[in-house]
Amino acid sequence: MTAPVKGPASYFPAIEMKYGRPITDWQALIRSSPLTRHMELVNWLKTEHGLGHGHANALVAHTLAEDSGK
Repeated sequence: MTAPVKGPASYFPAIEMKYGRPITDWQALIRSSPLTRHMELVNWLKTEHGLGHGHANALVAHTLAEDSGK
């Protein structure tokens, strides 16, 4: 049996359903942004792309952790 997904990735199915884009698209968008700080990226996703705070935060947290090797 597979363990349930925890942490930021647990939001991914809802994000894909609500916004109609795969997670890899969101991560590419985050990585292409000139912004680098967590809350700057969260606020950018909220204002420029219409994401809710929790969804934006989950995407940024997961992407930055992945990029830092954590």
